Amino acid sequence: MSDQNTAYQGKTHGVVVGVDGSKRSLAAATWALREAERTHRPLTLISVYSLPMFPSMVMDSAGGSEHDNALADSARKILEATAEKLGPTDVEIRAATELGDPATVLVDYSEHADLLVAGPRGRGGFLGLLVGSVSRGLPARAKCPVALVPKGAEESRAGTDAPVVVGADGSRQARLAMLRAGEEAMNRGTWVRLVTAMAPVSPAVEWLPAPVDENALLEELREKMEYGRNWLQHHFPQLRIEAEVVDGVPVDVMVKESETARLVVVGTRGLGGFTGALLGSTSQGIVSHAKGPVLVVPAYDDPRLEDRTDFGPTLDEHKDKRPDHS
Repeated sequence: MSDQNTAYQGKTHGVVVGVDGSKRSLAAATWALREAERTHRPLTLISVYSLPMFPSMVMDSAGGSEHDNALADSARKILEATAEKLGPTDVEIRAATELGDPATVLVDYSEHADLLVAGPRGRGGFLGLLVGSVSRGLPARAKCPVALVPKGAEESRAGTDAPVVVGADGSRQARLAMLRAGEEAMNRGTWVRLVTAMAPVSPAVEWLPAPVDENALLEELREKMEYGRNWLQHHFPQLRIEAEVVDGVPVDVMVKESETARLVVVGTRGLGGFTGALLGSTSQGIVSHAKGPVLVVPAYDDPRLEDRTDFGPTLDEHKDKRPDHS
């Protein structure tokens, strides 16, 4: 295991994972290793430590340096223990100890990474705030896709017929997620399941301009989901792709899908169906409660988006016809 204490060495960091010695971070590292093996990329393990705040009058420079060294040594031991637990592999494993804020360090590494992996919770050292401020900010700020892997999800569903599931709502970010889901499914030798949720509409919702014919809305959603499926199929002609409109609240629907999916893919922002702002309740709920890994795809330019309307109307036209549950 090589020691890489400088963030940028002119080479890609490959698959990057943050570790803190917790079981959840080990689960994330195990999943990250399998991704590195599958994609033939290096694995970079990162342990971040922060200096506690002490009044300057009780902490001289010598004492501070000694304390700093002890924390850095503890971080290095966490890296060594994690690498040992991962076991033998042909993947190049790199290790980096960093002083600073965990989310900021991960975002910095994401500039030169193919994939960033983290557990949604930790013991409070590195990943302790991932359900709070870090998980809210990290996927939206990262420069590469972010995989959030809950404990237990390191057990691969490879070899089964489990699909890559992607939430579709017609937004640009959802379409980027659909494209990434297609790539992930091709690389894994599986298929794609497109899902959109149609939340129940209560007749007591007074702000609706007119009574909603739910059956007609359902049929229209299905038709436009099929247009989206045809568009994705055009870009992945060899791939099996299925689409379904599911009754239910988006968070509940996607969490249920995560129980059997190989991977769940969402975008950072959307229309409130599945990828409605990651900082909102929908995506945060998915990340917090998913039973399997969730891949969050950042915004980027993709020329394949330009021909979507060639295949028919999009789901975003339903924005004003259904309530926003994000």
